[in-house]
Amino acid sequence: MINLQEHSDTAALIGRLFLSAMFLLFGYGKLTGYAGTVAYMGSLGLPAPSLFSLLAIIIEIGGGLLILIGYQTRLVSLGLAIYVLVSAFSGHSQLSDPNQFQHFMKNMAIVGGLLGFVAFGGGAYSLNARK
Repeated sequence: MINLQEHSDTAALIGRLFLSAMFLLFGYGKLTGYAGTVAYMGSLGLPAPSLFSLLAIIIEIGGGLLILIGYQTRLVSLGLAIYVLVSAFSGHSQLSDPNQFQHFMKNMAIVGGLLGFVAFGGGAYSLNARK
């Protein structure tokens, strides 16, 4: 039987790569489509949609880079989990719409993955592990 514990650091690295790629791609998309991002934030009824768009870009790109390199993984993961949770409730709150419900549940799954990094850290292949 395979000893999965032997592969936990590799799994953490691969998990950080996938998770960071999502945040980096979504943040980059918000940056390159800034006008559309601002319009969407405005359609949600958020005050100062330009400010919220800028904050989303900074959080997603900055958080994505920090998760990628494994710096302050637990703290950054907690911050991103809170961000994604707030985003789910503010951006995907029409749960009777099947599409919105799927996006909401996807966000909940991301929060669960981030909480795993809060609990266990970024693994041996992270800046956190360097002494």
